[in-house]
Parts: sequence; structure tokens; C-alpha cells
Amino acid sequence: MLAIVLGSGLAITTTLYGSAGTYGDDQAAWWVSALIVVANAAPIAFRRRWPMSVAVVSALAFAATQVLHVPEVFLVNFTLFIPLYTVGAWCSDRVRAEVVRWVVIGGMFAWLFLAIAFGWAVPNALPNDDGGLIPPYIALSLLNIVINVIYFGAAWYAGNRAWASAVAKHQLDERTAELAAERERNAAQAVTIERVRIARELHDVVAHHVSLMGVQAGAARRVVDRDPEQATASLGVVEESARTAVEELRRMLGTLRSDHDDDGQRGDEHGDGPSTEGLGRIGELADSARTAGHPTEYVVVGDARDVPPTVSAVAYRIVQEAVTNVLKHAGPSARADVRVRYLDDGVEVEVTDDGHGERPPRTTAGSGLGHVGMRERVGAVGGRIEIGPRARGGYLVRAWLPTT
Repeated sequence: MLAIVLGSGLAITTTLYGSAGTYGDDQAAWWVSALIVVANAAPIAFRRRWPMSVAVVSALAFAATQVLHVPEVFLVNFTLFIPLYTVGAWCSDRVRAEVVRWVVIGGMFAWLFLAIAFGWAVPNALPNDDGGLIPPYIALSLLNIVINVIYFGAAWYAGNRAWASAVAKHQLDERTAELAAERERNAAQAVTIERVRIARELHDVVAHHVSLMGVQAGAARRVVDRDPEQATASLGVVEESARTAVEELRRMLGTLRSDHDDDGQRGDEHGDGPSTEGLGRIGELADSARTAGHPTEYVVVGDARDVPPTVSAVAYRIVQEAVTNVLKHAGPSARADVRVRYLDDGVEVEVTDDGHGERPPRTTAGSGLGHVGMRERVGAVGGRIEIGPRARGGYLVRAWLPTT
């Protein structure tokens, strides 16, 4: 479209300049003018596909317009400016783009200087004595030089600016795409993390009570015929554990649904989130292990004191998971030891068992969420944890949690 518009304009202006007698008797024939019009306009249609070739062809057509005295001195300037601009704006090979533009511009200035030099051979171009500040021919030569500097400088600058703007837009689009992809990855990661967190919470809340219920239900089944009272007591423990599990699930789901409160901590719908499950309830975990038939000792070392709610909740969850593992893996009659130590710079919880039961040696087969959850919780508060078998038999879970 641009080539057609320029071609039509060149045909009109060439006809008008010809009718005005721009070159007088030296004017080119009409068919020469027609060919030059096509030579100037047609390359514009291919300027983005072959920008450097079009720039060279347009420069030659521009020169032919002047040499052959084709009566056009206006729009032909645009047919050279646009290809020079296109080289700067569209060529990805920046070195070749620089070379081609320098060659074209250098050739044009060489032609200009030759024309000025030959002009000095004309007698009336010599300096006169009419008292003017600058002789007419010198003034005209300087004016032509300034006009060409501005013309070619504008083409060069506009092309480079267009290229820089296109590169900046491309980089911005790439960064936008990268940010969008990063947001999608972060969203997917957040969903995965939330799923893992919910799975960990469910494991912590349910595993202990379900394990206790299973142990007591099995005990009730074995003694229901010969010791109904013991079977009734075991079923009572199952009932109590079921109530406790349901209550803790309700509290946990309320916590997961709630938003952060003003202190940046989560609380359930009644305001008593996980922070209430703290060090003060660890004795209940020891009692549940005794009820399940495991002789369990509970010892508190040091003077009890208030600790941050987060640390208290982490300590409770670690002991809960460790006691659950004793019920599940240590054997039906294994002994357990639960200790809480209040240290100067932290609190330490420890759960051990002797691993001696009526069943085969303990197995650690499971989902793996228990150990992972304990390590994640301890890491979240900047503590340390030790998990593994003891040299003299049994298993050890010991965690140190900072309180300062």
C-alpha cells in the first residue's frame, strides 16, 4: 500500500514538475520518467523482506532521478528516506545494517561534494564583490550540506530508535510471559504445599487417635468373652478417642478455613487454634499410651514456664507423632518414656521406647509423612531434631526448640 501511494504521488508530482519545465530542454523523456517512478516506488513494497537490498536500489534510483533530469524533486526524498529508516529499524544483523547505511550515505555525500566542486568551474559561481556576507554559491553549498546532514541523520536516528523500541517491547513481552509462567508455577506450588500441609495436619490429628482406637478395639475383641469389664473399658477408650479425634478434626478444619488474625497467627473459629495443643497436654499423650497397654513414664525436667505458642504447638505435635509411632510399631507391650526439658534457651521434648514387644522387630513402613512432618515443624521454628533407632534397642525422637 505504501509503494502504491508513493508511486501514485510520484506520477502526479513528476507530471506537474514536467509541465512547469523544471529542467527545460534537458528534461527526460516521458517513458524514462515512468521507469524512474517505478524504480523509486516499487522497492518500497519489499523493504521489510530485503531491507538492505532495497536501500541500495532506492539510492541508485534516487541518483538516476537527478542524473537523468527526471522532473521530480519532492517525493523522491521520501522514497530514499523510508528504506534507510527500514534498514535501521528492521535488520537483525546490526553490523551489516551499519555498513549498508554508511555506504549509501557516504556515496550520497561524495556525489554532493563532487557536484559542489564541479560547480566552482562555472564562472558565475565564483565569489563576487556585491558586499554580501557570504558569497551566494558558498551559501548554497553550505545549505545543501546542512540539509543532507539533517536528512540522513534523521533517517539513521529514527531507524535506530525504532529498533531499540522493538527490542525493548520484545524483552518486555518475554519478561511478561516469564512472569506469567512463574505465577502459574507459584500457584501450582502453593496448591501442592497446601495439600501437603493439610495431609500433614490430618496425619497428626488422626493417626494418634486411630492407632489408639485400633489397639483398644483389638484388646476388647480378645478379652470380650473372658473379661467383659476389661472389654468395656477398652471400648470406652475407643469411644473417647473417637470423640477427641472428631473434635481435633473440627478444630483443624476451622483453622484451615480461617484467615490470619491481627497477630499474623492462625486461629480456629473459636479463637483456640493449634496453640492450645501445647506442652500442657503432653501428659495426656502419655496417659493415652498407658491406656493402650504401654507402660509409659512422663517426666518434666526443669521449671515449667510459658513458651511461644508456636513452639508449644510444635512440641505437642512431635510428641503426639512419636507416641503414635510407639503404638503402631514398637509392639503391644513396649515401654515408653516421655520427657520435657525446660532449658535456658529452649525446650526439649524426647520420646523413647525399648522396642521389646510380642510382635516381630519393629517396622518403620508407613506413609513417611510422620517423620517429614516432624522435621518440617522443627525447621519452621529454627530447632533441631534427632530421629532414629537407639544403640541398645528401641527408637528415639528428640527435638530441641528455641524459646528466645
